Amino acid sequence: MSIACCLPVVECVYCLACTRWVWQRCLHTTGYDSETWGLASPGEFEPVPRLCRFILAVYEDDLETPQWAPPGGYGIEPRWVVRRRTPEHTHGRAPTYLLYVDHRHADVVLAVRGMDMAKESDYAVLLDNRIGQAGFDGGYVHNGLLKAAEWVLDAECDALRDLLATNPGYTLTFAGHSLGSGVAAMLALLAVRDRDRLGGVERRRVRCFAMAPPRCMSLNLAVRYADVINSVILQDDFLPRTDIPLEDIIKSLFCLPCLLCGNCLIATCIPESVMLRDPRRLYAPGRLYHIVERKPFRCGRYPPAVRTAVPVDGRFEHIVLSCNAISDHAIIWIEREAQRAVDLMLENERTMKAPENQRMDGETAATRDHIEEQQAALRHAVTLGIADVNLPSTYGTFDENATPEERQASPVLLDSGRRRMVWNEWIARIFEKDESGQMVPRR
Repeated sequence: MSIACCLPVVECVYCLACTRWVWQRCLHTTGYDSETWGLASPGEFEPVPRLCRFILAVYEDDLETPQWAPPGGYGIEPRWVVRRRTPEHTHGRAPTYLLYVDHRHADVVLAVRGMDMAKESDYAVLLDNRIGQAGFDGGYVHNGLLKAAEWVLDAECDALRDLLATNPGYTLTFAGHSLGSGVAAMLALLAVRDRDRLGGVERRRVRCFAMAPPRCMSLNLAVRYADVINSVILQDDFLPRTDIPLEDIIKSLFCLPCLLCGNCLIATCIPESVMLRDPRRLYAPGRLYHIVERKPFRCGRYPPAVRTAVPVDGRFEHIVLSCNAISDHAIIWIEREAQRAVDLMLENERTMKAPENQRMDGETAATRDHIEEQQAALRHAVTLGIADVNLPSTYGTFDENATPEERQASPVLLDSGRRRMVWNEWIARIFEKDESGQMVPRR
C-alpha cells in the first residue's frame, strides 16, 4: 500500500532535502555572510560599546550603587538620568527603558532593555504579530513592536522635545537590545515620520543602534531607513537570522525538530528571489554591522573585525548551526567584543599617525560612501521589484486607496519609466544637495 501511494519516494525526497540543507548549514559559516562587505571606521562604530553600557545600565535598580557594572562602569552620570520606566509604569505595554542626556557626547539617549523572560507582557509584545498585519510608510513592520514604540513615544514625546530644545545641536539616539532593539528601531521610524512632534528635529540628528535585533521590518523599509537605523550583530547570533515566526517557535518547543524540518523544505524548495519579492517578509533593520571574531575550523577568538554594508539580497537569510548562536546574542558579549574592535581600530589609526585634518576628511569620505552605498542598495531594490511599495504583490495586504488595476499589478512587471519615477521620488524624499552639490541626508 505504501509503495502504491509512493510514500517511499516522498520519504527519500524529504530525506535528501533535509540532508542537503544540513550539509549546507554545516559548511556555512557567518564569515560568508559579510565577506564582501567593507570595514567599518572607528568614528562610525565608536558609539556602539558606549550605548551597550547604557543598555546594561537599564537593568540596574539603583545606578548610585550598581551591582552588575562591567569593567570601567557604565559611563553614566546618575544626575543626568531624566527618568527610568519599568513595566509597572508602562503597564506591560513596553519593556523597561531609560531616558538619559549624555552631555559628554552631546546626545539624548533613550535606551531599552532586552526581553525579560519572567514578564508575560514582553512575550505578549513579541508574539503580537501576523504576516502583513501592520503597514508603515509603504512597507510592513512587526505589529507588537510598533505598538510598544507608539506607547513610548506618546509617553516621552514632550520630554524629548524639551530636551532637544534645551540642548540645541544634540543628537537623538534610540538604542536597545533584542526585544528592546526592535522597539528602538520602531521609535526611529516614528521619530523620522513625525519630526514635528519632536520640535522639527532634523533627520540627520536622529539615529538608532539596534543590538542583536529581531527581524522587524520589510526589506524596502530596511534599505530606505539605513541612514538612520544601524543594526549590530555579533558573529553567529541567531535572532537576526530567524525568519520563522517567533510565535511558532515558542508554541513548538516540544516539536522543534518538526519545525526545523519544515523550514528545511522551505529553504530548499523556494528560491531566494521569490522570498525577496514578498513585501510582508521581515528583515533585520537598517545598515548592518557584523562583528566577526571567530574563524571556521579554528579554536579561540581572534581580534574582532567589523564589516558593514546595506545589503539587499543575502541579508542574513540562513541560520548558522553553531554552539555560539545563543551566547552571541548576549549584550555582555556584544559590548565586550565591540569595545575590543574599537580599541583595535583606534590603535591601528594611531599607528598610521593620521593628522587631525586627514582624519576629518576620512570621516567625511566615510559618510559620503555610506550615502552612495545606500543609493546603490535602493537602485538594486528597485531592479529586483522590491522597492515599489505603491504596487504590492497579489498576495500582500492591499492598499485601501489603490485602484483595481494597481492591485492586480506586480512590482516585478513595472516598466523602466515607473521604476525611475519611484527612484527619483525616494531620492528627493531622503536626500538633498548641499552648497557644494554633494548629496546629504535631508534635514
